[in-house]
Amino acid sequence: MWKRRGVLLLDRWGLLMVSVLGLLEAKESAAREAVERAREEAVRIAAVLEEAERLVERLVVAREAVVEVLAEPAGRGMDVVEENAVAAAVTGSPVPCQSGRLARTVLAPDYQRIISVLETEAGAGRDRVRARELAVALGLEAVPAKIEGVRSRAKRLAERGWITGHQSGEFSIVTP
Repeated sequence: MWKRRGVLLLDRWGLLMVSVLGLLEAKESAAREAVERAREEAVRIAAVLEEAERLVERLVVAREAVVEVLAEPAGRGMDVVEENAVAAAVTGSPVPCQSGRLARTVLAPDYQRIISVLETEAGAGRDRVRARELAVALGLEAVPAKIEGVRSRAKRLAERGWITGHQSGEFSIVTP
């Protein structure tokens, strides 16, 4: 005579024996719990995957828009840049490449002032000006941090064709 108690069976003398059916039921219950945890994890991963796919779509659209803009001929769209550039020319604005058609007003005020100083110095007979002299002419203290800031802006102007940078570390107005 066997009495079942969960996984164990008691015989008529009270000795315990393992029930095969009880063991299988316990394993089945554990497997169901594992399946439920896996389903919950799958739902979470599906949400993460969906968000990643949306990000990829946005990046593809952005890249395609940039490729489209860069593929336009150089002259097309320039009038729009010139009209809107005055409103965008604030401190921190990027320095556009000088194509010979852009007015100085497209530049941020700091860059415009550097060009003005170079023009004033050229008018006074000094063709080349060092960054330290530019800083002083701009009303800045002649300390390394201010000088390097002016040098950085002047180099950026030179790289973009607004002024000429010389190997000696001097800058001058672009001569036609």
